[in-house]
Amino acid sequence: MSSAPDPSDNPALVQALRELDVILANAGVGVVYVKAKTLVRCNQRYAEIYGFDGPAAAMGRSSVELYESEQEARGLGRRAYPVLAAGETFRSEQRMRRRDGQMFWAHLTGRLINPEDPADGSIWIVEDVHERKLADAALAALHAEQQLIFDHAMVGIAFLRERRVTRCNQAFEQLFGYGPGELDGQLSRAWHLSDADWRAAGERCYAPLARGEAFHGEMLLGRKDGTPVWCEVRSKAIAPADPSRGSIWIVHDITARRQAEAQLVAAKAQLEALVEQRTEQLRQTVAALEQKVAEQQAAEARAERLALFDGLTGLPNRHLLADRATQALDIARRSDEPVAVLFLDLDHFKNVNDSLGHRVGDTLLGQLAARLRAAVREQDTVARTGGDEFVVVLPLTDVAGAAHLATKLMALAGAPFHVEQQELTVTPSIGIAMFPTDGDDFDTLCKCADAAMYRAKRDGRNAYRFFTSEMQAQSARALLLENALRRALERGQLSLHYQPLFALEGSGESHVVGAEALLRWRHPELGWVSPAEFIPIAEASGLILPIGEWVLQEALSQLRRWDEAGLPALSMAVNLSAVQFRHDDLPALVERTLADVGMPAERLELELTEGAAMDNPSVAITVMNKLHGRGVRLSIDDFGTGYSSLAYLKKFRVSKLKIDQSFVRDLTDDAEDRAIVDAVIRMASALGLQTLAEGVETEGQLAFLRRQGCQAVQGYLFSRPLPAEAFAEFVLSRTTPVSAYALP
Repeated sequence: MSSAPDPSDNPALVQALRELDVILANAGVGVVYVKAKTLVRCNQRYAEIYGFDGPAAAMGRSSVELYESEQEARGLGRRAYPVLAAGETFRSEQRMRRRDGQMFWAHLTGRLINPEDPADGSIWIVEDVHERKLADAALAALHAEQQLIFDHAMVGIAFLRERRVTRCNQAFEQLFGYGPGELDGQLSRAWHLSDADWRAAGERCYAPLARGEAFHGEMLLGRKDGTPVWCEVRSKAIAPADPSRGSIWIVHDITARRQAEAQLVAAKAQLEALVEQRTEQLRQTVAALEQKVAEQQAAEARAERLALFDGLTGLPNRHLLADRATQALDIARRSDEPVAVLFLDLDHFKNVNDSLGHRVGDTLLGQLAARLRAAVREQDTVARTGGDEFVVVLPLTDVAGAAHLATKLMALAGAPFHVEQQELTVTPSIGIAMFPTDGDDFDTLCKCADAAMYRAKRDGRNAYRFFTSEMQAQSARALLLENALRRALERGQLSLHYQPLFALEGSGESHVVGAEALLRWRHPELGWVSPAEFIPIAEASGLILPIGEWVLQEALSQLRRWDEAGLPALSMAVNLSAVQFRHDDLPALVERTLADVGMPAERLELELTEGAAMDNPSVAITVMNKLHGRGVRLSIDDFGTGYSSLAYLKKFRVSKLKIDQSFVRDLTDDAEDRAIVDAVIRMASALGLQTLAEGVETEGQLAFLRRQGCQAVQGYLFSRPLPAEAFAEFVLSRTTPVSAYALP
């Protein structure tokens, strides 16, 4: 057999190979021979592109490791194979990996050595195009930014070629009243008022463009509907040497400016007819300065007024009131003269806002402010401190003078107001404090007058009251009790006593059917504190919420303990304050407590006063429905002492009315009380409600209530409120079975 020919025997071939090696070694692109995904041979540039030390270092390496991932390598193979197998050249841009792991973009050009036998491998030319790709991306970003500027520019921009629109932005279309794309391909004649105008514009604009200059001028153009519009126009040829590439036009609507200029010119012409130009210029300067000064002064006056006066009524606000009052007190100290401070608050003003709206309420307050201001002297100050509250400071005014003015103000405030064709009547409550008797500074006097005003409200409203030392003592006592009450619960000073509730039977007997839980507070230093004293303090301070939650938990827990001790199945009545009743969490709280104690909902009866129910009837109905839906019974406590609407009462989900003890006390002697109690029992019966009378202390009272059909009673005739153990003994001592009244 003959051996393979030695290339060295052919000098021409050797020379050709050497030339090829030189070409490959100095080529500006990478060249590699790949067979079976293995780098067989490459040139120096290929090694440099991928970070090999030299061509020898690349030989024998897998081409797959030069891709971003094996999946990317296979993906390129799937795209390239059909092209290469057809004997064609495959071209693609591909993210590749250098030896140090850095990714870069490469342009690949590949071709099979022998399309008939792909196994012979392929030749690939690799060009590092990473920098070009980055430049392309930057250019694309720049183009995108330019496009955003073009699309969202506040001026109209259009590109014209041979006076036809090749491209324009939305601002340009909107300026001339055209829809998106409607101007594409249109002649610029579309925004000129006439053919003559269009021709004149061409002669005026295109001459400078042909010279390579920019055009800038103002032109009267026309919208699609024929409306004329003055525009500032700027244009420039894209390539002055090549007019076929067109021009760019930037158009800005200056109609308003032109109109303003025209008006200014007309005004100036009128002025110039009267005076010389120089005089006119000076006059305009002076007038402008005067206007600026006037505007500044007006702005300062408005700012001062906003800072010192109430925006609704125009009366002094708290800041100005305090300043004037302090000055009045300083003068009074030096001259040893009295000063009166009146605190006026409208009764039930919230009802006006809620029923007629805040606009009506605000108008009423404005009218009231005018009346109050007209009723006082020039040296007096009437201020609105917020809402429906007004404060009046009266220098050199003694007690008699303060009382006289208070009477006058009550008459003025109580006179009908006419608002939006409606006649409205309100009543005021006024508190009065005197300097120096009630305080030496304005803050103290305000607090005293405020306290006196609340005394007027407690005494029935529509009245005035002076601050007294008794009220001061009550205020100090209230503060002491509030501070002590904050720790009373955690220190175990609160407890519950239970008053038996009795059902009245036709046979003349009565049976214990339930208990009313009554809160008691025994302070280690103050002793027993009356609920009538500390409950209002708890409500005003918000302490009633945690205390009320504890009362509910303790009362139901005690009911559970009585069940376990063998007492009959009694009901438990727990009082709710108005603050508790308005709290959003009340229904959920009751449900959780019943579940925690394991007590059926029908064993619990919640009592709320008429005032709490009627404060906001619509909200009360919603809360009652939620509680009723959970199976809890409700009753109206102290019925007859407040104001109830029968229209709402029949909508309330209550099962019982509790007749207040003030009507029961004189039943045997007072015919009016007997009539009221009889009417309440009859009304409750007609509405399907039960009745329970409170404060029953005599047999005569009991006999009357039984005759009228009252179903249940409580009072000292049967038992005082008892501690839990004493209550249990009391119930067990009465062996008669519990009636069905306990669980209606």
